[in-house]
Amino acid sequence: MSTEPRTPMMRQWHEIKRAFPDALLFFRLGDFYELFYEDAEVGARELDITLTGRDAGAEGRVPMCGVPYHSVEQYLSRLVARGYKVAICEQVEDPKSAKGLVERRVVRVVTPGSRIEDSLLDARANVYMASVARARQRGRTAWGVALADVSTGELICADAGDNPWELLSAWDVAEVVLPESLAGEDAEAGARALGASVTRWPDRHFDPGHATEFLCRHFGTITLAGFGVPDRSPEAAAAGALLAYVEHTLQGRASQTTELRRWEGEDALRLDPATRRNLEIRQRLDGSFHGSLLWAIDFTMTPLGARLLRRWLDFPLRDRRVIEARLEAVSALVEDGTARAAIRAALRGVQDVERLVARVATGRATPRDLAALRESLRASERVLQAAGPAVAGLLAEHADALQPPRDVLDRLETILTERPPVSVSDGGVVREGVSAELDELRALQRDSRATLARMEQRERERTGIRSLKIGYNKVFGYYIEVTHANRDAVPADYVRKQTLANAERYVTGELKELEDRLLHAAERALQLEAEIFRDLCASVAARVAALQRLAHALGVFDVVAGFAELAAARGYVRPAICEEPVLEAAALRHPVVEALLGPGRYVPNDVRMDADRRFLLLTGPNMAGKSTYARAVALCVLLAQIGSFVPASFARIGLADAIFSRIGASDDLAAGESTFMREMVETSRILRQATERSLVVVDEIGRGTSTYDGLAIAWAVAEDLILRIRARTVFTTHYQELTSLEGRLPGVQNLTMAVEERPESGEIVFLHHVRPGAADRSYGVHVAALAGLPEAVLARAREVLASLETGGQGRAWPASTAPGDVPAPVAAAAEAAQADHPGAPAAASQLSLFGSVGAERRAAHPLERLLRALDPDGLTPREALNLLYEWKRRFGREERP
Repeated sequence: MSTEPRTPMMRQWHEIKRAFPDALLFFRLGDFYELFYEDAEVGARELDITLTGRDAGAEGRVPMCGVPYHSVEQYLSRLVARGYKVAICEQVEDPKSAKGLVERRVVRVVTPGSRIEDSLLDARANVYMASVARARQRGRTAWGVALADVSTGELICADAGDNPWELLSAWDVAEVVLPESLAGEDAEAGARALGASVTRWPDRHFDPGHATEFLCRHFGTITLAGFGVPDRSPEAAAAGALLAYVEHTLQGRASQTTELRRWEGEDALRLDPATRRNLEIRQRLDGSFHGSLLWAIDFTMTPLGARLLRRWLDFPLRDRRVIEARLEAVSALVEDGTARAAIRAALRGVQDVERLVARVATGRATPRDLAALRESLRASERVLQAAGPAVAGLLAEHADALQPPRDVLDRLETILTERPPVSVSDGGVVREGVSAELDELRALQRDSRATLARMEQRERERTGIRSLKIGYNKVFGYYIEVTHANRDAVPADYVRKQTLANAERYVTGELKELEDRLLHAAERALQLEAEIFRDLCASVAARVAALQRLAHALGVFDVVAGFAELAAARGYVRPAICEEPVLEAAALRHPVVEALLGPGRYVPNDVRMDADRRFLLLTGPNMAGKSTYARAVALCVLLAQIGSFVPASFARIGLADAIFSRIGASDDLAAGESTFMREMVETSRILRQATERSLVVVDEIGRGTSTYDGLAIAWAVAEDLILRIRARTVFTTHYQELTSLEGRLPGVQNLTMAVEERPESGEIVFLHHVRPGAADRSYGVHVAALAGLPEAVLARAREVLASLETGGQGRAWPASTAPGDVPAPVAAAAEAAQADHPGAPAAASQLSLFGSVGAERRAAHPLERLLRALDPDGLTPREALNLLYEWKRRFGREERP
């Protein structure tokens, strides 16, 4: 790219581009935003638009592409979604009055994390940008993080300990701002793991002293102590740097940010990323929203409530007092259905106050934004009136904030027309009676139009030309149009202005004088309306903090009323919250499955966990409902600790400090993790982080490896949860051997999924009912039949299963199989298995997986000899499976301790 373009316009482009080298420059030229050079090549490729060229003087023709200004946001959304930054360069003076080159400057930098336009945002979700700062404190590396939602003005910081990425994983982070000295491979990998884009920002912004001073200037304080943030701390460094970057993207002061909040993570119930994924809180494992917990319980009416509900789900509470305040508020509205319905009806008039206020504060509000804010303030008064005596608990704490700032509402109602246009330049924004000068100008315009009509009629009468008409266009202004057929009747005082195919256009002195007066009135009226609108926006912006408090209060009323509607519609009950590590629920249901099935189709179950029943070991066949039951228990605790009623007929829940889940498995190819590795990583996290106050849900651990390895791991994990961690645990498994833990280790109770067998048809029916005891069969062949396996395969499977279960004569090969057809390694192992009878092992003095251990174990068990003699590399998968079934038949019925 040449550094000295010849044309003035391209010189201007280069000067602006140098200030924004990492952004695509949308350069306004008339009705288009144009991109040049490499920006044009990227834009044409990503937006699928035509790449053309433009003469740049001495440089010759350079690449160019463009998009219409009136539809720019649809193009922005595509670029930002793909991680690009876009600098919007506007014409900041009227081309008509410009002397020479029109002045242009960047008015906004749109990035993945700095979106404020409604068309680029999900109304029901926050979009955060984050920053990460590192410092050395007392001989260790300390991390601070900050998060900002530019569209709402929220700014949060936190001490991230030694792992900033785990903390950030709980938030919807679209962009991570890193100091240039930190932006290396590891840090960028952490950001990419969040699905976020990376921005490098100069180190000086992250200096703790510089950042603290910047924040103090912004908030008008001398210290950050009032926000609970230590001066010159890593979190202050992260917050100051992030706010500076926000102002860079806005190209102005972030006036919508009126508060800095310090995040205290220890106040929230902990949900690690695996648990959020496994419990399908925000989305299902396949990425869809339908069928998630949020989908099932979101009864909110406004974007404010929807975003707050997400926040509550992301960070359930541990403070019993705050939980009870939420439950008390929900209870009041459950009992008062009239108030609940009235509140929800009033909330329909509330729009996105948070984002409206942010646009006002940053100077980007339209007349319709102010009209929407006015309607929302009116609705907030109706919400408060509707609540009446039903205001209790948390709602009582926020009731006062629902009173709209009277000065703001009065000005909006007095100044703004009832249905203002999209743009101030369209006119009709300000009511009659607000400005005497504006009223005069409008009257003049009305009178001038009447004068034009009278002039047209007079000229027709004077000239006798009945088709004569007075018109207007932007090029020639007002004119008198006469058809060629009547040209001879044109008076001498008509001055010809334009010739058309069928007519001539003329002007007169009187018409020009009227035009000047009329156009001046229209221009001055628009100018005056713009001034009044700016003053109105300024008065609203002065009350940003109060309006943000009102927005939060509306969100609280919306979520609480939604919880009450959910409880009333689906028969949820208020849980009794206690400090003891118990979990009792009668007729518990899974909130999502119940919503999907519809009323009356879900089979409820009871759960009871206390000091004598801390570890529920659940066995049963696939498809019988083990995982659903386990998830229902976890979601019951989660709902209770966000302040919601729960899907049960009774519930008593001891506060948990964390919920951990290990449910399902899938390969993570991008991270290089197999199913089993991922399973073990998640299990390791549970065993290292769970406490006695945690709730742990483990589903089918160990199935990702060989049977013996899997059983050994499952057994050891279960022992650790029971004996060392002592957490409340629901542990589902197909390993029947684990059921021997009941009665031998404290707090273990066996549960199983009830199955009804129908001997006459050989069919089974899954009852989805949990009962005490252990499963005696896995019903795998029956499940295979339900899955639609071919009948020939099922018949052979039943034949092999019967042979293995009865220990009958011969192997499980078909009778017609010739000796030479049997794979040699399998045949040898099978013959050896038939020759050896395992016998009954001596009783073990301690729990073990496969009989007695230590000195009491025999020197060479037949199975051990077979394993030692086996060459696994010489087996095909089918041979290995057949061999496993044979060993199961011969050795699987040994007496166990």
